[in-house]
Amino acid sequence: MENINWKEFGFGYTKTDYNVRCHYRDGKWGELEVSSSDQINVHIASTGLHYGQQAFEGLKAFKGPDGKVRVFRIDENGKRLQSSSHGIMMAEMPLDLFREAVIKAIKLNERWIPPYESGASLYIRPVLFGNGAQVGVKASEEYTFVVFVMPVGPYFKEGFKPTDYVIYREYDRAAPQGTGIYKVGGNYAASLRGGSRAHAEGFSAVLFLDAKEKKYIDECGPANFFGIKDNTYVTPKSNTILPSITNKSLCQIAEDLGMNVERRPITVEELSDFSEAGACGTAAVISPIRKIVDADNNIEYKYGEEAGERSFKLYETLRGIQYGIVEDKHNWNTIIEF
Repeated sequence: MENINWKEFGFGYTKTDYNVRCHYRDGKWGELEVSSSDQINVHIASTGLHYGQQAFEGLKAFKGPDGKVRVFRIDENGKRLQSSSHGIMMAEMPLDLFREAVIKAIKLNERWIPPYESGASLYIRPVLFGNGAQVGVKASEEYTFVVFVMPVGPYFKEGFKPTDYVIYREYDRAAPQGTGIYKVGGNYAASLRGGSRAHAEGFSAVLFLDAKEKKYIDECGPANFFGIKDNTYVTPKSNTILPSITNKSLCQIAEDLGMNVERRPITVEELSDFSEAGACGTAAVISPIRKIVDADNNIEYKYGEEAGERSFKLYETLRGIQYGIVEDKHNWNTIIEF
């Protein structure tokens, strides 16, 4: 687009030209619809408002130096939305319809896709919620699905620069056997109070512990945690942690680079064994950790002022695949044909 300073975009909402919508009624999904409005009709008794029947996804499209636009692991996002829908009893969006809606939203907003040299990307937000009237506590019979897109810069203003995280034991993100494994709004609502306190005290995010024993690492703010020990990439395994597509990809890349990968419970005490640590997710890819402060026990786990060598290599490789400058040997990208 003309006269757009792509570098000014942070990670916030920008109205683009169109969004794509679809409705589930009478036991079936309807046709895709296109709208230029960023407002939507929601029933005052919708289960999305009253009972938390809401799930969302986040993925990105990238314009490479070859001019091609790539979407990263679109089918994995579709599968995860299906998992979230199953977990809170919403109608599941078929993968082919999910893919069609995402690609349509990208194509309709082609002029908003940032150029390669800008460092920005096109963020894609699919959201699904119960939109049928239901005052009793039960699943809705109607659902609304929307995909909107917007150009974004880095999630963290610092970029790929180590920041500080904090452990507070008085906050839980998700209960055992609860919704932690699903990408639903309630998990994020539960993290807001602890996250707000962390920001006020100078930290990037909270490193949550498991709610049952306060012994194991859970989520890392809005992202997954990983640590590097010798030549091993270690990341928590738990039924309360959202299965990050970025983390899944980093595990594969680590193996491709000759590293060992361990997915297992990680105790708080083990934080002292890592030479590098980071948070990973769609928004930031990797946010390196400088130190983790255990606020309850006055302990600091330090990892250095600069990003570690392996973290940087993982970051550069994943970003390279997304932009088409590193071989996509696992066929993760979908190239959009305009």
